[in-house]
Amino acid sequence: MNNSQQRGTTERSQVRRAELLATGRKLFADTPYDALSVDDIAQHAGVAKGLIYYYFKSKRGYYLAIVEESVAELVARAGGETDLPNAERVRRTVDGYLHYAEHHRAAYRTIVTGGVGSDAEVLAIRHAVREELVATIAEGAYGHRSLPPLARLALVGWLSAVEGITLEWIGGPGGPGGPKVASAVAEQPDRGELGALLVRQLRATLAVIEEFVPECPAPPFPEGPFGQHGDLAPVTGSS
Repeated sequence: MNNSQQRGTTERSQVRRAELLATGRKLFADTPYDALSVDDIAQHAGVAKGLIYYYFKSKRGYYLAIVEESVAELVARAGGETDLPNAERVRRTVDGYLHYAEHHRAAYRTIVTGGVGSDAEVLAIRHAVREELVATIAEGAYGHRSLPPLARLALVGWLSAVEGITLEWIGGPGGPGGPKVASAVAEQPDRGELGALLVRQLRATLAVIEEFVPECPAPPFPEGPFGQHGDLAPVTGSS
């Protein structure tokens, strides 16, 4: 086999692996881990189950690969802006996070809720992504990733709320992931409005951190009533 043929084979292999991961994201987002067999996965993917073993060794290896890939995409989306003023970088981080959840709902649910809740390795991956996101926010707010313990706990609390709010948003009535309803009262906010709300909540958290940890001063956000200074406009990608 010449070099050109080898490259073609490698590219096809990468495409097939990516297709299997995409199928797995959807399956594990809607079905508990233990309720799916390798036969079920292969049937949904339209492949022989031996192909899953070839790429991932086992069902657990397949699931871990799905979680790890989803985590990498989420972190890349949230932390992609590195050359902006601190306050703008924080705002874009929040919007990037919501953009990912809105456009990759199944993968987001897999990251946040998991399908193997008691699996130590899965929990370690989920813990690592939370730590990375907290560090990304810290870097945007303070210019460095390390935090005193109290400041870190405050940001972990804010991120925990963000996860719950985002899960409700992508799956609730009228939201981007939920059924549409006739009543405007039940409509979920769009990404821009929700992002503005979360940024305002983060601003409050950063202000409290400054009170308790003076060496972590809150970055100067633009002043003004809710909705001004572009707070309601999505800033990453299309809505």
